[in-house]
Amino acid sequence: MDRTLRAANDPGPRDEGARARSQGAARVALVLALALLGLWILHGFLPALVWAVILAIALGPLYARAERRWPPSGHNILLPALATLVVALVFLAPLVVLGVQAGREAHDVLDFLRSAETNGIPVPDVLQRLPFGAAQATAWWTENLSHPEAGSALLHRLDNSSVIGLSRNFGREVVRRAVLFGFTLVALFFLFRDGRAVASQVLVACNRLFGPRGERVARQMVASIHGTVDGLVLVGLGEGVLLGVVYYFAGVPHPVLLGALTAIAAMIPFGAPLVFGIAALVLLAGGSVMPAIVVVAAGLVVTFVADHFVRPALIGGTTKLPFLWVLLGILGGVETFGLLGLFLGPAVMAALMLLWREFTENPAEDRSEHAA
Repeated sequence: MDRTLRAANDPGPRDEGARARSQGAARVALVLALALLGLWILHGFLPALVWAVILAIALGPLYARAERRWPPSGHNILLPALATLVVALVFLAPLVVLGVQAGREAHDVLDFLRSAETNGIPVPDVLQRLPFGAAQATAWWTENLSHPEAGSALLHRLDNSSVIGLSRNFGREVVRRAVLFGFTLVALFFLFRDGRAVASQVLVACNRLFGPRGERVARQMVASIHGTVDGLVLVGLGEGVLLGVVYYFAGVPHPVLLGALTAIAAMIPFGAPLVFGIAALVLLAGGSVMPAIVVVAAGLVVTFVADHFVRPALIGGTTKLPFLWVLLGILGGVETFGLLGLFLGPAVMAALMLLWREFTENPAEDRSEHAA
């Protein structure tokens, strides 16, 4: 009788297997639900976390060299704090310079607006130097913009409510960006401090979830971020420095400011011509034709060498990715994710290319992994 009851209560192998499968499905559902909930909670701060990861990966070799020079001790706070402070200064110092320069320019803009409201907008000299249509353009400007009534009417078209609304939106956006930048620095500090442990855990997780291929994909994405930083950021800074020197000797107003803008625009493919084109137009407006031609010629040469020789070697050599896919990854990433796409786009393309190569070139490895 007791043996019959125990046999009835003890689950058989088939019941144990069904229970294990149901528990596994429940665990997967719980993990997915928690992951989605965590992403929903953190969605406002995900850009800050992604920027922190990108900066940690890009600066990883320099930080590792600093760690070898000054080994961490105790709670390991000083070196990560100093590295984070340096990163903050690198980003904030140019913004302060740009803010000071913008404040100075705002005074000149206000003087121009007051003069336009009182005396109208004078005819620029560049209209009188046009190779054709100079007389017609000058006559139209004199008739429509050179008298006080035209300047006053132009200024009164600016609705005060729209200007106030624009200022509020701009201030709200500045506050939001500042908060995200602060969280980026906080996350970067912890990545500097615990970077090795985090990297080891990520590789172990990729290996357990996807096997050796997952670890290779993770390493390839990290390598692509390194190559993208070298090919976009460093090359863009080099273009900005070279063209800033050209601006200075060509007599372009505010050459340092325009050089910084060129460096930022050069990080995006085909962005630098917009800035040195504006510099050339400024020179043309002042009657300096030959310096404007020099600026355009120098800009075309510098961007041609950088985009066709230096960047493909740096990015394509590191990611083992044809430059066409690098370019498509950058442009598509910028359109989808904004500035983050500069680094996420090539990383995703490099991972997809690695998977494609392994899928088409290593069928034996696929069969062995499937059998395992």
